[in-house]
Amino acid sequence: MKPTYASTGVDVRAVKAMHSRMHDLLASTYNAHSPHPLDGHYAGVFEAGGQKMTIHCDGVGSKILVAEAVGRHNTIGIDAVAMNANDIICLGSRPIVGVDYLALTKVDEELVEQIMTGLAAGCKEAGIALIGGETAILSDMIKGAKDDPANAEAGIDEDSTSYDLAMTVVGTLDKPPITGEKMKAGDVLVGLSSSGLHSNGYTLARKLLSVEDWGEDMLIPTTIYVKAVLGAITAHTSAIHGIAHITGGAFSKLSRIGAYSHVGFLLDALPEPAGLFAELAEQVKDPRELYRTFNMGIGMVVAVDANSAPAVMATLRKLGVDSQAVGHVVKEEGVTLVQNGKKINLL
Repeated sequence: MKPTYASTGVDVRAVKAMHSRMHDLLASTYNAHSPHPLDGHYAGVFEAGGQKMTIHCDGVGSKILVAEAVGRHNTIGIDAVAMNANDIICLGSRPIVGVDYLALTKVDEELVEQIMTGLAAGCKEAGIALIGGETAILSDMIKGAKDDPANAEAGIDEDSTSYDLAMTVVGTLDKPPITGEKMKAGDVLVGLSSSGLHSNGYTLARKLLSVEDWGEDMLIPTTIYVKAVLGAITAHTSAIHGIAHITGGAFSKLSRIGAYSHVGFLLDALPEPAGLFAELAEQVKDPRELYRTFNMGIGMVVAVDANSAPAVMATLRKLGVDSQAVGHVVKEEGVTLVQNGKKINLL
């Protein structure tokens, strides 16, 4: 029996329940700088000096274990930037500055240079100034690819350096945040093409795909959508009603923006799996598992007024991102995948 995401220790339903339990504790800390707990979904919203700002913190996750197994780390920093910047733009916010946190098992100048090369490249692409950070040596805490059963055949050097990487990004918000509250039945769901697995689902993907065969494909960096999405918002402000970054939990993530307008999502035109995703589909079989774990070729979903959808997609294309209509907003709450005429609940 093939492993599922839950059997590897990542239960999406349990994670959502944990987040729900955390809400009251988080809300109890709100103050004059951030008085409205529901202002943000993918990022926190606060005010400083009369300027509304956003902030988000995220890491790269177990994709780092693939980088260790392959022996290449110069794109992992791009992933760290993308996971934060792509969340911040879901509110219509522009990311401006960031700091990183790098924990290593030992001092390794060559490795750090590779990681920083990726961070710098990602920050330039996203328009972010990397203004500081922290490096920690935690040999007793960090475990790496050489301890990962999925890499038993990879021949990893026992003396290699293991690490973890996370980042915090702050953005500016010059207009009311795009929360999803303006979404309505009939809005078109525009899916922005992904470059690959991006930075989610690796706990399961590493169990299903061998590093020898798929390592380089698994390391393709997460697409940074900042220029394309902010450009589309500028050109079509009133037409864009909601934005979802397809990350952990994959398409179930749409419920995060659906909560603001009490609508649902029908995904009936997602692309046919290709390349790495076709291999995952062949092994996993269960479409619910696939589309709750992996982005399956779509890295972001934008809910757009139906009359404006062709123009929005044309703008995205001019800005370098391929897109397609993948479904539409419906009155009934929930996230439903349609495949081979069958409706599948993704929540």
